[in-house]
Amino acid sequence: MRRIPGGKGVVELADGQGGVETLRLLEELFFRRVKEHLKRVEGGVGIDFPDDGALIPLPGGGFLVVTADSYTVNPPFFPGGNIGSLAVHGSINDVVMMGGRPVAMLDTIVVEEGFPMGDLEAIVNSMLEALEKEGVPLIGGDFKVMPKGQLDRITVTTVGLGVARSPIVDKPRGGDKIVVTDYVGDHGAVILMLQMGMGDVEEIASGSLKSDSKPLTPLLPVFEKFAGYIHAARDPTRGGLAGVLNEWARSGGLLAVIREEEVPVRDAVRRFAEMLGVDPLYLASEGAAVLSVSPEVAEEVVSELRGRGFPNARVIGEFRENPKYRGFVVSETGVGGHRIIEPPRGVIVPRIC
Repeated sequence: MRRIPGGKGVVELADGQGGVETLRLLEELFFRRVKEHLKRVEGGVGIDFPDDGALIPLPGGGFLVVTADSYTVNPPFFPGGNIGSLAVHGSINDVVMMGGRPVAMLDTIVVEEGFPMGDLEAIVNSMLEALEKEGVPLIGGDFKVMPKGQLDRITVTTVGLGVARSPIVDKPRGGDKIVVTDYVGDHGAVILMLQMGMGDVEEIASGSLKSDSKPLTPLLPVFEKFAGYIHAARDPTRGGLAGVLNEWARSGGLLAVIREEEVPVRDAVRRFAEMLGVDPLYLASEGAAVLSVSPEVAEEVVSELRGRGFPNARVIGEFRENPKYRGFVVSETGVGGHRIIEPPRGVIVPRIC
């Protein structure tokens, strides 16, 4: 939140981008103000340890995983999906990233007066199709209409519920290998192209680039098989891979080192990013995951991932204990140099999810 004369403040677009500004705003508005004993359900995890969701202990053992997110992507239709399927996939993935098996979902849809009914039906249908495919019941929700001009078309909010026996709470360790499950930056590149008017949905879809939005539930057997060896898991949405690694490095007091040539980026995404001067490491993915894995099983995890539908999975680097550079993310370039990967700042791609 930026201060203005008179002691008042204004919220800027950058405050909602998931980067440094967002973390600072959340710290000022919530994390510092909520009393410590009210930041979690006793025995669980909440805003005392910000993650993709929260954990609530269940009487019979295990945890209830709860996550909530609002989706405002612009435009609401894009190659590879729309705001409806994105919302379902996003909340399912947030549950999965905490080691939870999705069991139910609720949704809230707010539309602007005059929104085309055909578009609304298409969005709802995509939500229902995604839920049916994953076997996740829709158990409740809400629907509202705002007067024309008071909302930009449509907003979808989802609440995902899951159950985890061995939850994953993001705590990377020194020596851990950094694993990505797939190409990064696809979704962010598609949305940026559309926002810049560099082709419409049909034109982009006819090419080699579309959003990677998809559920990550196929990761659950891998998480179960390697329970205790996967110390952190996150889908790199707002802020991309750079955002996740910077957050983990800072919270764990570690140095993250990645090898630039090992990071899987599609040629179309790389070319587009280079043309605009955007680093693909900051572009969002909606169907990939980043894992922090014990070194002794990292290659086995990669092999398992490839056998379960993630052929592009690979080790891209590791976390190191280095007191001098704790909290930093460094990329080793193809020519043997190094560059610091700063945490996301400002507005790279507005309203990507």
